[in-house]
Amino acid sequence: MPRANGQVTKVYLKGKSDDFIVIVDDAPTVHKWRTDRSIPLQNVLSGWKIFVTHRHGAQGVFDNASKASLENEFGTSKDDECIRQILERGDIQETTNKERQGDKNSSRGTSLLH
Repeated sequence: MPRANGQVTKVYLKGKSDDFIVIVDDAPTVHKWRTDRSIPLQNVLSGWKIFVTHRHGAQGVFDNASKASLENEFGTSKDDECIRQILERGDIQETTNKERQGDKNSSRGTSLLH
């Protein structure tokens, strides 16, 4: 059964000390939000998490951003304020994940009890 082959849209901001990423629903919604701030953030975001990649770009390992890193970069550790700044200044990137098959260890055979 194939999995993880959906499209992922993220907003990537290369900061002074770290790279920040938020996952969004789609690019057109972010463009609408940038021109019309009356759109609630919950309609734009696909989760309220801010990720850092430790200077490995948009494809690095995503870790949760610490309050200290948010404070250093944005001057506040409030998630909603930091997310707004990332959405305003960041680059929108759309990627499609590669399909993964999810096979088990085939060297084990049929795994039947003998």
